[in-house]
Amino acid sequence: MRWLPGIGVLRRYERSWLRHDVLAGLVLTALLIPAGIGYAQVAGLPPQTGLYASVVPLLAYALVGPSRILVLGPDSAIAPIIAVTVLPLAAGDTGRAVALAGLLALLMGVILVVGGLVHLGFVTDLLSKPIRIGYLNGIAVVVIVGQVPKLLGFSVEATTLIGRVRGAVHGIGEGEINGRAAALGIGALAVVIALRLLDRRVPAIAVAVVGAGLVTALLGWEHQLPVVGTLPRGLPRPALAGLRWHDVVSLAVPALGLALIAFADTGVLSRTFAARHGETVDGSEEMSAIGLANIAGGLFGGFPVSGSATRTPVAEQAGARTQLAGAVGALAIVAFVLVAPGLTGHVPTAALAAVVIVAAATLVDLPALVWLARVSPIEAALSISALLGVTLVGVLPGILIAIGLSLLAFVNHAWRPYRTELGLRAGVRGYHDRARHPDAQRLPGIVIVRFDAPLFFANGGIFDDFVRSVVDDADLAGDEVRTVILAAEPITNIDATAIDELVELDDFLISRGVRLLIAEMKGPVKDEIARFRLGARFTPDRFLPTVGAAVDSITGELRGDIGPSPG
Repeated sequence: MRWLPGIGVLRRYERSWLRHDVLAGLVLTALLIPAGIGYAQVAGLPPQTGLYASVVPLLAYALVGPSRILVLGPDSAIAPIIAVTVLPLAAGDTGRAVALAGLLALLMGVILVVGGLVHLGFVTDLLSKPIRIGYLNGIAVVVIVGQVPKLLGFSVEATTLIGRVRGAVHGIGEGEINGRAAALGIGALAVVIALRLLDRRVPAIAVAVVGAGLVTALLGWEHQLPVVGTLPRGLPRPALAGLRWHDVVSLAVPALGLALIAFADTGVLSRTFAARHGETVDGSEEMSAIGLANIAGGLFGGFPVSGSATRTPVAEQAGARTQLAGAVGALAIVAFVLVAPGLTGHVPTAALAAVVIVAAATLVDLPALVWLARVSPIEAALSISALLGVTLVGVLPGILIAIGLSLLAFVNHAWRPYRTELGLRAGVRGYHDRARHPDAQRLPGIVIVRFDAPLFFANGGIFDDFVRSVVDDADLAGDEVRTVILAAEPITNIDATAIDELVELDDFLISRGVRLLIAEMKGPVKDEIARFRLGARFTPDRFLPTVGAAVDSITGELRGDIGPSPG
């Protein structure tokens, strides 16, 4: 079931999951409808396209998606790009704009599917635990701040966190709060929190949303506060008429950009939520699944979509167990459109804001950040950089900043790795780190060194200088060095620059009457040295299987101290 993981989940489906998935799907519906309509407007498209972009991709992802609770849909990072890409080409023709948006989703989907097939999803491996912690904390801050005005019954048009904070403070200060909306929003917030504390088996989110809708209907407040509104009629259908080949050319580059944005955001979201539930998601499979969902949406009147950082945590908090929750949400939208399109006209957006705030609050993980600060300040700094990046410059730039810093930290670690001299400890087998064990002694005439990193252009000089300094220190201490043994097990690679440094080191040692032996070097690294045609210099007798064997070859006897090098 590699290509249809949803079918695999269905085969293993447990009856006890059904109630949770159905309830989560119905709760999602209340969010999917206003989000779809709203982002369609941001993209400059008719409102029903936002519903199609919610329904069709969710149904497709239920079959092909590897993540059990990821919710796809229109997104704030993508909708404005669709608008600036499609509307100029449409030149005021709404039908052509819809067709171009569908084509954009198709092209984006094809790019993602191809990327998944050639296993480009490995980029999710760069998303370390500190980045995921910072990302979730940042997402929580962004979502909560963005929902506060809606909770109080007014809107803020800003797109940045600072702008939203200023807008919220200004709105509150200028008395823009809608008292009825605020009462329902804060009441819904209180209901969800109270029910969670009293009995988690009660569907708190559904109770809060339905209750707020009933109050609005009974008191006739639907025209006095912001509500979701009546659904536009119509079912998903193909809308690609009138396209030409030059449209494909015009949209190819924007589609590539959207593919990068969608996968970067969704990849982090998918992997992070999977980790929260003890699961793993293959990045390449996720990339292909997002692509197939976009292809399906593009074929049936939708536009590009990605993972939703607001609707996914709501699905999780509502109890979603599998991809069926998203499918239920999609089918519920269809049912509402066919049976009762006006029913959502009584649901206050303030109550939905309360639901989103509660769900986003569960993403906050300050204890994990504190733990990182205690055990690894560098990783804590990476996590904070991801948090600040997501909140201050946006989700994708924030992720890229954190990944870039992670790579710099890795390069710095490899550039200046741990290196040490090894020695013998009385009564203890093996050879031990002399920096950690001051009682470890050098063998007469022998220096044993270890360098804990691959040898490459950035650290070759450091390796050379380190070995020379150890030899000089030994000579100054009165130990006449005749042999240097390199414990090479940690060295997993060597490049051309490092080879030059190794040769220079060998020449230096030869000039001092010192022979270099290499112990425990892995076969592939030996092969790399051989490819540089250094077989005449580094002959087989200079490579020994263990440090102990190298010592034996010098002393001519089996010393009995052969063993691992634990320290």
